[in-house]
Amino acid sequence: MFRSIVKFTKGIYGRVIQSIAFYPVIITLGFLLFAFAMLELENLDLAKTLKENLPYLFISDYDTARDILTTLVGGVLSLTVFSFSMVMVVLSQASSNFSPRLLPSLISNKNHQFILGVYIGTLLYCIILLVVLGARGIDSASLGFSTMLAAMWGVVCVALFVYFIHNISTSIQIQNIIESIYNLSNRQIDREIERAKDSQVELQMVKTDDFTTISAPKTGYFRGFDVSLLPNSFIERGNQIEVIPYLGAHIWEGTPMLRLKNKVEEDDLNSVLFCCQLSRNRNDHNDGVGGMVKLMEIAVKAMSPGINDPGTAIDAITKLIPLLQRVMRLPKITSVSLHEGKIILMKNNITASQLMQTLIQPIRLYAKKDNTVVATLIGALSFLERDTQISRENREGIRQEIQALKKDVEDNINNDLDRERILKLFQNHNNT
Repeated sequence: MFRSIVKFTKGIYGRVIQSIAFYPVIITLGFLLFAFAMLELENLDLAKTLKENLPYLFISDYDTARDILTTLVGGVLSLTVFSFSMVMVVLSQASSNFSPRLLPSLISNKNHQFILGVYIGTLLYCIILLVVLGARGIDSASLGFSTMLAAMWGVVCVALFVYFIHNISTSIQIQNIIESIYNLSNRQIDREIERAKDSQVELQMVKTDDFTTISAPKTGYFRGFDVSLLPNSFIERGNQIEVIPYLGAHIWEGTPMLRLKNKVEEDDLNSVLFCCQLSRNRNDHNDGVGGMVKLMEIAVKAMSPGINDPGTAIDAITKLIPLLQRVMRLPKITSVSLHEGKIILMKNNITASQLMQTLIQPIRLYAKKDNTVVATLIGALSFLERDTQISRENREGIRQEIQALKKDVEDNINNDLDRERILKLFQNHNNT
């Protein structure tokens, strides 16, 4: 029961963090508490002393205070509606022009959420002061400092609106989107490389062919194996676990998902399956190959007949290739020793053949008639194939993709001069 609660809590936390309402709700609650704190502060002797020494910080006229608060409510409400409308327009444009996969990252933009939260919080703060002002009538001197703070928050909202216009206009620019995806994916690959360095098992000595195979209980996208959910009884008996699918892979119900060295009872089998995280939605996480898939889809969308933007496709490819290089340098299998060596967890990394099929092949099929994009692909794949830190098996997968690209060039570029220029690039690659 406890493990179910932990897993459910982790899932809810992930969805809440990605929600556009997460930070606005928290900031609004902060403003709510701040409003009531200011109302209590107005009644303290310190506030009365400040009124005597700094009278220009207090609005003592009832009509002036009411007019200021009413104006702020209307003005901030208009800013909020306009800002939300701009966010929706940006999301619509990003979905239609680039890729629907970009929507979760744009929605979870922390800067936009913070600005919207300040808008809504200021609006709530002013409404509370108006309610209290109406209840106290012309005794508005007791709210003079709170009203002045409301006016200051109004000025802050105007400044944030100017920043919001600048930020949202730059965030929708495709080069900034590509750079953001690249940086996020690069950080995730850094973490995978660090985990690979911590490998404590000589994997070449481990044979998993005779392990007990466990099939996937349902269809979905593999999101990882959470070791913290293993029960203590299973840990004490010890075992070796091989996770077959790579992070982000789509698996079908009944296909192999795990292998265990030692046979386990039915209850332990269910406990191990409980540790596997499967999602129905490909966009739930940005882990594994998720970021690279976004770059691929941007390139494919750019080469669609309705957009036809080779420059964007080339930008996406030039950011995709360094990520591919780092991923393909990872060993085929990584492992880690847990719980004082009682649990050995082995994970399979995605191979070059799978990466080529998932990321490069869609670009190749859409761009096979465009000379500039094809030339960029040839140079990029040649760069990968020459990397000596990539395993021989992975380099063979890259080599096969280069041959497939060459076949597409021969079949689809009809102009003899253009075809000869492109084929010379393949010859230069073979000579290096």
